[in-house]
Amino acid sequence: MKRRHCATAAITLVCALTVLTAPVEAFAAPSPPSPTASRHASDSESLTGTKTGAKAKKPPKAPKPKKKSLEEVRKEIEALYHKAGAATDAYNLAAEKAKKQSDEIVRLARAIVAGRAKITELKSQAGAQAREQYRSGGLPPGAQFMLSDDPQLFLDGVSRIREGQQAARGVLGELNRTQQNLETYSKDASANWEKLEASRLKQAEAKKKIKEQIAAAKKLESRLEKDERARLLKLEREAAYKMQTAWLGSGVLKDINREASESGKRAVAFATSQIGKPYVWGAEGPDSYDCSGLTSQAWAAAGRPIPRTSQEQWRLLPRIAIKDMRPGDLIIYHDDASHVGMYIGDGAIVHAPRPGRDVTLAGAGSMRILGVVRPDK
Repeated sequence: MKRRHCATAAITLVCALTVLTAPVEAFAAPSPPSPTASRHASDSESLTGTKTGAKAKKPPKAPKPKKKSLEEVRKEIEALYHKAGAATDAYNLAAEKAKKQSDEIVRLARAIVAGRAKITELKSQAGAQAREQYRSGGLPPGAQFMLSDDPQLFLDGVSRIREGQQAARGVLGELNRTQQNLETYSKDASANWEKLEASRLKQAEAKKKIKEQIAAAKKLESRLEKDERARLLKLEREAAYKMQTAWLGSGVLKDINREASESGKRAVAFATSQIGKPYVWGAEGPDSYDCSGLTSQAWAAAGRPIPRTSQEQWRLLPRIAIKDMRPGDLIIYHDDASHVGMYIGDGAIVHAPRPGRDVTLAGAGSMRILGVVRPDK
């Protein structure tokens, strides 16, 4: 009886220990395990970190991303190239400013060299006058004639004194002016160096953005199959045709029948002769162009230099109404003036579209028009 009581107490103790060491989420006390089962369970837990018989939960599968439609891809690529175009304009503007600042620094450097040479010459003249005065006893040459009893010599002396004084004042005055100019040149050169560095930083930043946007657009296109790329090109043309048709349907062309000016004809002839050459950002010819590189070079060839970038062309050139447009005028596109084409008549433009495309003809209304400017107004 006593033995049976001890055995019962032992079993009760084992059950209590099992309950106390079980995980928190196990609410029900298990039946007393056999020593062998307990050993196997312990071994299994030490190897797998889970209880025997418990099924490991599989992580939920991530939902597959919804595949974009070809039209969505087209719009995304278009947006990327638009951003690249805006960055290209910023790059070109920074490059133009850097060139002007470099030219100004060179001009100032030459002025500083000339000024220093002039100061050396003036100091030499002042020194010669001082030495002459010392040799004559501290009196200018003319003053010695004033000591003479001869009236004519006296008058000559007065005249020479005046001339000497004027010459001395002239040398000193010119010396002071030259020194002041040198100080101004030096300050201007320092300011231009700072501006030049700022322009170079802007160039580098814009260049990075251009490369990033173009790389992203090319990556999107590279993921497409051959037939998808063909369909993408078709979608681009259809979108441009739709906008052009709507623009023409507004009756905008009925009042546009003006002839080009002589310089406008030369600009159009130059621009159309570049058809087929590739777009390259920052390029101004002769083998490749970006959009404003083409228009600025066309008008330079016509004898009318204009600003380099589309944004500066929009900002600085005279604006005209669309109804008054004539061949040779420049049409500025998008709200940020990041694209430009040259109107050639009959509702068409010649332009350099974007990376991966060549200089070509397009409908003047195939993109959103911001306004029109005339280089030879």
